Amino acid sequence: MLIGRGFVCAAVAVGMLIVGSGAASATTNLVKDASFEKPAVPVGSFELFSLGQTFDGWKVVGARGNVAPVSGKYRGDGITFNAKVGAQWMDLTGLSNTRTGIAQSVATKPGTKYHLTFWVGNVYDPGGIFGVRSTVKVYVNNILRLTATNSTRPSGRTQAWKKFTLTIKATSGHTTISFINGDPATDDSNGLDAIQLS
Repeated sequence: MLIGRGFVCAAVAVGMLIVGSGAASATTNLVKDASFEKPAVPVGSFELFSLGQTFDGWKVVGARGNVAPVSGKYRGDGITFNAKVGAQWMDLTGLSNTRTGIAQSVATKPGTKYHLTFWVGNVYDPGGIFGVRSTVKVYVNNILRLTATNSTRPSGRTQAWKKFTLTIKATSGHTTISFINGDPATDDSNGLDAIQLS
């Protein structure tokens, strides 16, 4: 993505919310568009969504700014920004590099424990526009529950993904999970992908 001064990509952490009780199937996915496959963007490109806009079950939230579904074939400054799952991933930095993110409300059962799993993508670009680490802040019903930082140094010029988990106990019939960009304004890379709620 072109973000003012250069290409910007964000490896969007991938959220998986899996029911912690034995009553539900571990393969049922309650999160819509969990790997950001819609809308389909042109191969090697991206599409921007601004604060307040919605797309396939997700809403752009947080600070004024934007996010973008990105093709897993996207390249910037010689780095390949591959997806963790499927053909696309979510860039939380968009073109704004602000504390913007995405949220989705899912049906839950009060008192039931859920297991949230997600992946954060990172590239290693010291002195460059993509930085050396990616941080995603995870909110559950507007309460910060986890700050997930991936500082993995990939072996090549590609995006590396790291898995994070969080146990959530539902308090109502709907639980809203938000993934917010936690990188500084000078870091143009922060990703999210492959979300599942079972």
